[in-house]
Amino acid sequence: MMMNEPRHFANQLPALRGQWADNVAMARHVSWRAGGMARRAYTPADLDDLAAMLAQLPVDEPMLFAGLGSNLLVRDGGFKGTVIFLHAALNTLRVERLPGVAADQDELIYAEAGVASPKVARFAANLGRDAAFMAGIPGTVGGALAMNAGCYGAETWPFVLQVCTIDRQGRRHVRTPADFEIGYRHVAPRDVDAQGEVFAAAWFRFPAQETSVARATIRTLLEKRVASQPLRWPNAGSVFRNPPGDFAARLIEATGLKGLRVGGAEVSTVHANFIVNADGTATADDIETLITTVQSRVAAATGVQLIREVRIVGDAASSSSSPKA
Repeated sequence: MMMNEPRHFANQLPALRGQWADNVAMARHVSWRAGGMARRAYTPADLDDLAAMLAQLPVDEPMLFAGLGSNLLVRDGGFKGTVIFLHAALNTLRVERLPGVAADQDELIYAEAGVASPKVARFAANLGRDAAFMAGIPGTVGGALAMNAGCYGAETWPFVLQVCTIDRQGRRHVRTPADFEIGYRHVAPRDVDAQGEVFAAAWFRFPAQETSVARATIRTLLEKRVASQPLRWPNAGSVFRNPPGDFAARLIEATGLKGLRVGGAEVSTVHANFIVNADGTATADDIETLITTVQSRVAAATGVQLIREVRIVGDAASSSSSPKA
């Protein structure tokens, strides 16, 4: 059985400094607080340890990288592979100047993939740099890079000078924005050989801003977020991308779906582009069923097919739920 299976290869990998865990409840590691078990998980000690682990991981082992779990849902049947937790593992955040960068250029902020995006915003403000929008991204740098996350009119990649990626063999690569196709909530490598790489770190250049002004901007944006989003309940942020020239929340509300429930999952009455685990009882299947229900009903009413921002992985459970008005 999956959850009783021994680590097999895990206890045979030599000289790793991180921590293995078996039978990991992913509901504890995703912001929806719902979902199934992961067969095993690894928390690397640092980037070098992650590279060593990947170099030894069997090539056929399913693998999932996770940060704060703010954009992730693991189905109730679980994930039959290895989850790699980056938050609090790849957590280096520092000021750095790259070789070859002109002396009159601003110093850069180097942030590894496990650093929480709001932490980057505060770090930048203390340096007299404006990265306030990152305070509103409820995830890590790795997730922000992977989906070009943004809010309050700004996105991640316009501030990226270069990134460090790591491939399945543990090899590191330095790439620039020109190596990727970058769009609204979309980032993809141009080189087919780079498609298996994940983001390990980035070098950011943010515009100058007085520290007091940058801090005040962060406070204002966070107050706006608290007032306009259902942060009292477990959620995964915006569930759908905004379609061109419109807003997903407006379409969902106009279709009359605010408050629609499937089991313990509910379309938020505060912000229609949020699905909340309203009473803490939602299953991953409840949430996924509600997502697809919203998509189908909005498409039928408006002709617009909403595209998910959130990532859904793993195996489905055998039973399913029905929506309730």
